[in-house]
Amino acid sequence: MADKAIVLFDGVCNLCNWSVQFIIKHDPNAYFKFASIQSPAGQRLLQKLRVNPEGIDSFVFIEKQSWSVRSDAALGVAKHLSGIWPVLTVLRVISHGVRDWGYDIVAENRYKWFGKPNSCIMPSKELLARFVE
Repeated sequence: MADKAIVLFDGVCNLCNWSVQFIIKHDPNAYFKFASIQSPAGQRLLQKLRVNPEGIDSFVFIEKQSWSVRSDAALGVAKHLSGIWPVLTVLRVISHGVRDWGYDIVAENRYKWFGKPNSCIMPSKELLARFVE
């Protein structure tokens, strides 16, 4: 798994689940693997990286044994997507604080704006292989 990046996401958030589906759709080389933050695999990864899970509730991007959160995580993922999405990395010229402020507004309102899933989606065998166990 060393050659793969990992996205940890909030498994009880519609926006986060839709984001995972979006990433998979724009990741033709299967560079990303996934785990929900709430899963045993997600908790193990946070522990291995010595990340305090108390402060992490929406999105973590892990690549080459380093990790990022919030807007840095989103831009780190965008860099590897197919299509026009890597162009979003130009947003790094915007102050980190301003980027995270915008990210935090969406993150804090994600349940209110997008809701929580009523049931779990059962992925196909192909998609299941993209998730960390």
